Amino acid sequence: MDRSMLDEVVDFAGEALPGASVPPYSETVFLAELGERVRSSRMRCDLSRRELARRSGISERYIAQIEGGKGNVSVVLLLRLASAIHRSQPQAA
Repeated sequence: MDRSMLDEVVDFAGEALPGASVPPYSETVFLAELGERVRSSRMRCDLSRRELARRSGISERYIAQIEGGKGNVSVVLLLRLASAIHRSQPQAA
């Protein structure tokens, strides 16, 4: 049985801010951690910001803001980023 998306978000918040209650105590810390996760996922797939922007339909400048912890990104934009990154991951043999 698939876990609900809410369960995954709660787990992510707990990993991003260990010991903090959910919702996160510090939005700034949460956004910084989220940005780092987007950046590391993008880099793991060997994607430039420009290419991720093209694949997700989100501006390169806004992706830079998200990665820098400055963009208060919506769930819909996160879904578009995740989808673009997921499609870029090498397939297991």
